[in-house]
Amino acid sequence: MIFNPKRTRFRKQHRGRMKGISYRGNHICFGRYALQALEPAWITSRQIEAGRRAMSRNVRRGGQIWVRIFPDKPVTVRPTETRMGSGKGSPEYWVAVVKPGRILYEMGGVAENIAKRAISIAASKMPIQTQFIISR
Repeated sequence: MIFNPKRTRFRKQHRGRMKGISYRGNHICFGRYALQALEPAWITSRQIEAGRRAMSRNVRRGGQIWVRIFPDKPVTVRPTETRMGSGKGSPEYWVAVVKPGRILYEMGGVAENIAKRAISIAASKMPIQTQFIISR
């Protein structure tokens, strides 16, 4: 189950810049424990899925997991050994733009030590520094 949008308004997007901090999605809403990003990055759909699988395998039956990011930005790649010009490449994979402070995953319905272990495994799949947080 690789995350990607069913349809988009435009096929290709500009890269953009990742300035500042996240103003949306930086509070725990659903679960009790969460994984929060500490630096900006593009997180691919494969990395998101790898983290989700690692968490769900670790908690087995108990608990519930919420994925709070979605890859809605297409990344284009030009074919190798292509000369300059001839336009932009075709969309190759999808990424989620993550800024510092953004909640990546949430978890609830499990003990703190189990959640901490599962979330630390998911954190190792991420290409950025993250932290484990607990809601009050």
